[in-house]
Amino acid sequence: MSKKYLIFIGFLAISTAIFSQKDRVENLPTFDKRILHYGFYLGLNQNDFKLNIKENSFGVKPRNITIEPTTGFNVGLIVDMRLHKNLNLRFEPGLISNTKKIIFNALDNPKDSIREASSTFLHVPLVFKMSTDRYQNIRPYLLAGISYDFNLSSNEKNQDDNFSGEFRMKTHNFMYELGIGIDIYFYYFKFSPSIRGVFSLTNEIKFDNEANGASPWTDPINFMGTRGLFINFAFE
Repeated sequence: MSKKYLIFIGFLAISTAIFSQKDRVENLPTFDKRILHYGFYLGLNQNDFKLNIKENSFGVKPRNITIEPTTGFNVGLIVDMRLHKNLNLRFEPGLISNTKKIIFNALDNPKDSIREASSTFLHVPLVFKMSTDRYQNIRPYLLAGISYDFNLSSNEKNQDDNFSGEFRMKTHNFMYELGIGIDIYFYYFKFSPSIRGVFSLTNEIKFDNEANGASPWTDPINFMGTRGLFINFAFE
């Protein structure tokens, strides 16, 4: 499933929910006056890597390394604190699962040229939600924040490296997030579809052991960091 398809799903869900609430009686009129409220979210993601490649190293150019992402899932909880009538602070701990295939096109042997980075992250974002004033049963908003990711699948401490077929990723990472969404007020709950981008601030690659000599896998790479697209459906 491509990122364009995920974006289409997100905008379709938002548009359908908006039109279904047009000219309806105002639901949950006092919901946004609460100091604290809680919820949960479900969603899809597609992550790949942003690469910064060293020039003239092993003859590797950026196009010689290909990232093939797959679609993963998100699930988590929401704690929302009202700071102002148009500003909320949200704590959204959850789990994110995805897999990325890394293809080193400059290496001829298929056994050496393909590596998989399968990850399950404990994702802990702290996000500011900046909302417009409510119109009937809808309320658009913007999201901006930072997050800490603990890679539960990390093999950073594994002594084996790519010379033994192990592509290693670091355990601790930090990201920043930007997104848009809309609150849709139903009779019993608030539904909030959103689309957000996540971008790594830290280098996630664990370089191969120097004792094994120059590495055609990790030595050409200056920086490898996650960049991804999240489609979340929140229920509050």
